[in-house]
Amino acid sequence: MNRRTLKILISLFALNSISLYLYFSSHPEHFHLKSPTEKLPPLTANRHTLTETHQHFHFAVHGKPWPILLSYLPWSLNPNVPFRSCEGYFGNGFTRRIDALKSSPEIHRKSKIGAAGVGGGWFGCFYSETLRSSICEGSRIRMHPDKIRMSIGGENLEMVIGRGEDDELPEFESGAFDIEVADRSSHGLKLVNRDFLDRYLQEGVISKHTMRALIDSIRLVGTGDFKCSEWVEEPTLLVTRFEYANLFHTVTDWYSAYVASRVTGLPNRPHLVFIDGHCMTPLEETWKALFSRLRYAKNFSGPVCFRHAILSPLGYETALFKGLSEDIPCQGASAHDLWQQPDDRKTARLSEFGEMIRAAFGFPVDRHHISKLVSSQNILFVRREDYLAHPRHGGKVESRLINEQEVFDSLKSWVSNHLECKLNLINGVLAHMPMKEQVRAIQDASVIIGAHGAGLTHIVSATPKTVVLEIVSSEFRRPHFQLIAQWKGLEYHAIYLDGSHANPSVVIEKLTSILQSLGC
Repeated sequence: MNRRTLKILISLFALNSISLYLYFSSHPEHFHLKSPTEKLPPLTANRHTLTETHQHFHFAVHGKPWPILLSYLPWSLNPNVPFRSCEGYFGNGFTRRIDALKSSPEIHRKSKIGAAGVGGGWFGCFYSETLRSSICEGSRIRMHPDKIRMSIGGENLEMVIGRGEDDELPEFESGAFDIEVADRSSHGLKLVNRDFLDRYLQEGVISKHTMRALIDSIRLVGTGDFKCSEWVEEPTLLVTRFEYANLFHTVTDWYSAYVASRVTGLPNRPHLVFIDGHCMTPLEETWKALFSRLRYAKNFSGPVCFRHAILSPLGYETALFKGLSEDIPCQGASAHDLWQQPDDRKTARLSEFGEMIRAAFGFPVDRHHISKLVSSQNILFVRREDYLAHPRHGGKVESRLINEQEVFDSLKSWVSNHLECKLNLINGVLAHMPMKEQVRAIQDASVIIGAHGAGLTHIVSATPKTVVLEIVSSEFRRPHFQLIAQWKGLEYHAIYLDGSHANPSVVIEKLTSILQSLGC
């Protein structure tokens, strides 16, 4: 290990230590119980404080530890993050704390924005003006699975062929979720009113905003009625997925869940509960690797209570998705450079997230600091193979490159006769590979080639020196992967087709130019 790498690791260890100190300094409930007479700070501060008296309270926080990431930068709340800055889009731009319910021995009147009641539970949101989205969290929240209308979820795909999408998305009855309060006058009231929802959980272009509907279902209940069949003591993310079998949309969900975990200052990776009725897909392998434990809402046998629940925003509300319809002119940069010279027009957050995915699968994140041998380069050709994606899928994928096999065979022949340096052409049939092996193939690649398709979303986990070559047909000229490459600081090239047929010699010519720039 060279001296520069050692310094970086020491600096990152120090940053993580500071973050943990700040978290526990502002989360004293993890160390001791406050007495009824102890003065509580206002919840308008960055973090919450609550009075805990329940006999099931656990002092330890369980879960997978956060890995050390070379691109990590602190996620502490900075109220001065500029509007529409890169940190506002990709990092902690959730700069406004709104309390819907405070935990206090005093009785409060309903606030102007619709907050009501007091008692054992609390609830608040961090709002981002840039993303027009909120990360919400609360304590002593109870979920009633029988009041959520949706399919069971977590089944094997073959068991639910033909099931409708509406059956898998949640419909919340009134009181599907509730929070314990002491103020008797507030029992039965809604947690928030329409004004709160319209301000901090805007529907936007989303026709069915499930997190908004979940919060709208929350009612306030008294201690005597707050009975639970199970307590979940560990911090838990409540996540609703829509296009759960599509890699691009699932990456937006992963990113949203990761950001929610960091913004709320969790000292360990949280547990997950899917508030949807989707069946299992191979993508769950990454969910399980990223976070501590995974369960489906309908898998609980009765009312379940969460000591600390965090509501992850929908993937549609991330910059990854919003960038498809609005200009987000951010450039990827190294965390080291941004630490020394902050720049609102640059970000290292996607690089941090990509390292998080690689670390979750046990891959060393400092791998890209080891110089790849110039004499050997891996070229990953991402294929679009037929596979059964979800209950309404026929098993056939839409072709974006009608002569894909011809292009691959031509590259294979060219690689075998390339004498300047050793080239390894990888047949990237990602749909038929375990997720861990997909991530391994991405991180080992010097060049990633593929027709426009969700599989290219994996470049979010690529190392900094990776080059991306996208083959773009005339019908699918969308900026998904060009933007991800830009936001990660990856070198990006595109071959634009008049239709969906590529000339293999043009692909080889472009690849030759890229390899020459890599010294091969």
